[in-house]
Amino acid sequence: MFTGIVEGTGVIQRIRQGAKAIRLVIRAGRLAAGVKIGDSVAVNGCCLTVVKTGGRGAGRTLEFDLLLETWQRTSFSAAAVGALVNLERSLPANGRLGGHFVTGHIDGVGKIVRWERAGQDHVLDIQAPPEVQRYIVFKGSVAVDGISLTVAGVNPDGFRIWIIPHTFEVTALRQRKVGDLVNLEADLVGKYIEQFLQARGLIR
Repeated sequence: MFTGIVEGTGVIQRIRQGAKAIRLVIRAGRLAAGVKIGDSVAVNGCCLTVVKTGGRGAGRTLEFDLLLETWQRTSFSAAAVGALVNLERSLPANGRLGGHFVTGHIDGVGKIVRWERAGQDHVLDIQAPPEVQRYIVFKGSVAVDGISLTVAGVNPDGFRIWIIPHTFEVTALRQRKVGDLVNLEADLVGKYIEQFLQARGLIR
């Protein structure tokens, strides 16, 4: 479980196709300190398992194996060496929940259709697939590349987010541009409510 409060960014150092999985190597620096093989880390909001660690200091690396299914259903399909990624280690039992409950299970991939500065802030418009859009509500929560954000506006095929300077500076959003793909995870609460109502025949 994660909170959507990104701890920092890493850099994709290597992508290698293996016999059974795709090996993703991230230069994580200080965020790799104390991380062990088997730990869960959210990389652009996708919960991945650490299979290898390496390096020292700013050169510390974390390695992950991604199944083809994961690769194709997330924005990793458009990933490139040198790209920034958002990193968050899993939430400890005594940790502070600063954002909202984020599982790291991506619901779909969105597309940035507007990304520009507006005063001191930035405005971000994302086109979302129907399987995600159905759960988007005004003032509700959504995870965009693993960042817990508040929905500022909703339209038929997407939503708007306002990004404060701090979020822009400490996340990979500072590298994003119009046309880029982003991982989306809708609020877990809405999905449970829908399933509960469907099971009782109250909605279709």
